[in-house]
Amino acid sequence: MNRKDAERLTRQADTLRSLGFTPEEAEALRRISMTLHRWYELECGDGNGGIERNEETGRPYWYNSYSGRRSPVADREKGALKRLAVIIGERNRRVMLPELGKAACLRTGPVRGVQTYIQTDPRGAALYIIRPGDVPEGHTVDSCYSRGICVY
Repeated sequence: MNRKDAERLTRQADTLRSLGFTPEEAEALRRISMTLHRWYELECGDGNGGIERNEETGRPYWYNSYSGRRSPVADREKGALKRLAVIIGERNRRVMLPELGKAACLRTGPVRGVQTYIQTDPRGAALYIIRPGDVPEGHTVDSCYSRGICVY
């Protein structure tokens, strides 16, 4: 890792901590993003084959392009998404809990925390953290996800 990469990772960790994530959660988000990125690369395939899902059961298999065989593989995408949901839920609960005091009784709208957007295209980052207000009124997160925080 060179100096530029180290500075980028430090800025990313600082940004995530400023949103209320702990240093351990920030590192876990980075690792989840790397896991998902590699998974989506393998779904697109490489020279040796690629990951395919059984349409009936949803289980992933490695398709070997040389032999034509399919062999079961661990579903790393499912595990990463499960860990991601826990981290986001914990952060939202921890950050939003003090806000749910007396002020929440006077509030007319729901209290919103951060959300995630998963980009399945392997040409970029796989995980984006979407803050309240990142998506303008009348738009969907699919068209505005790059306004969020890119985790890579």
